[in-house]
Amino acid sequence: AKMLKYLLYKPLMPEDLRTLKELCTNEICRVWAAACRYIWRQLLQRKAVDIGVGTFAVLPACATVERDKVLPVERPVFQLCRFLRRFYRLKCAKTRIPEKTPVVELDCAQIGAEIHFRQEIVKQCIHETLLFFAGALQDQKEVEFFFA
Repeated sequence: AKMLKYLLYKPLMPEDLRTLKELCTNEICRVWAAACRYIWRQLLQRKAVDIGVGTFAVLPACATVERDKVLPVERPVFQLCRFLRRFYRLKCAKTRIPEKTPVVELDCAQIGAEIHFRQEIVKQCIHETLLFFAGALQDQKEVEFFFA
């Protein structure tokens, strides 16, 4: 049900993004960089991370290294929530995260502690950024949303 808050039935208003307006770009980037590090650490432990609009995971894959040699590898993937895909009529690559994969949510307290931000600020910053992303989807804008 947490993904339902990203199904926008009306345009975003400035009051929907209060925290983003109060933070400077550098502060928003610090929050997301720390969130990315958190996601990366979870992926290294073979856990998937649900961020509300979708889930990051690591899946087995194969890479061809020579003409006849295939090397088993793992690749990070992002599976957009199916409700968002349907609601915004998005076409996405079919990614299936195995059901046995443990799934965790972002730990805003841990992310905040790493960068010395209050948990509430981290949580609101991430939430409002995802709202802004949903607003771009609603407006049918081409967006890139990446984690590094």
